[in-house]
Amino acid sequence: MKYFASFILVFLISFVNAQKQQVNENLKKELDEMLRLDQTYRRLFDHGITAEKKSEILKELNIDEKDFEEKQWQLVLDIDSLNMQKIEQIISQYGYPGKSLVEEPTNQSAWYVIQHSSKISKYLPIIKKAGKEKEIPFTLAAMMEDRFLMNSGKEQIYGTQGAGEFFINKNGKEDFVNFIWPIKNEKNVNKLRKETGFKNTIEENAKDLFGKDFVYKPFSLKEALKLRKQASNIH
Repeated sequence: MKYFASFILVFLISFVNAQKQQVNENLKKELDEMLRLDQTYRRLFDHGITAEKKSEILKELNIDEKDFEEKQWQLVLDIDSLNMQKIEQIISQYGYPGKSLVEEPTNQSAWYVIQHSSKISKYLPIIKKAGKEKEIPFTLAAMMEDRFLMNSGKEQIYGTQGAGEFFINKNGKEDFVNFIWPIKNEKNVNKLRKETGFKNTIEENAKDLFGKDFVYKPFSLKEALKLRKQASNIH
C-alpha cells in the first residue's frame, strides 16, 4: 500500500511538472507585452486622467507630446494593428494561446487584441471554443459574441455591450445618448448572466459602463438601428 501511495505521489508530481513544462515562457512574455501596450495606450484617453499622468505615460511609451496631439486615437489604432498581426501569426502556429499554454492572466491577452480589432467575425469561433474548453473565462467569449452581434446590427445575448450615438432631438439639435445595446431576451438576462459567470446584473453593468448615475432603460433593436443610422448621417 505504501508503495502504491508513493507511486501515485510520484505520478502526480511528474504530471504537474509536465504541465509546467508545457508553458511557453517566451510566448507568455510576448503576449504580456502586447496586453501592456493595448491597455497603456488606451489609458491616455481615460476621462479622469491628469495631465501629469498623461505625460508620464507618453514618456513610458516614448511618444512626443506633439505627436500625440497630432495623431491622437490613431496611435491606438496603429498599435492595435501591429498587435493583431502578431496575434494572427501566433494563432496560426499554436491555436488560441490559452491557459494551458501561457497560464493566467496571459491567456486573456489575445482576447483583448481581437476584441479591439475588426476581425472579431473571423476569430469568434476560436474564442468560443477556448471559452468552452476553459482556456479563457467563458464570460470573455460571451462579451465577444455580444460585440459581434452588436456590430452586425443584431440583438446581443448577455447584455455586455453599451453604445453611444449622436442623434437629432425634438428641438432639431444634435444630441448624444448612451445606452445598453438591445438584448434578445431582456427579461431573463440577469438569470443568464449569473449562470454564465458574470458577477453583476445588467443594471449594475450599465453603471459600470456609463457612470454611477446612469439609469438602465431597455432599447428596442428598431430604436438602436434608427439611432445608428442618424449618427452615420450626422458624421
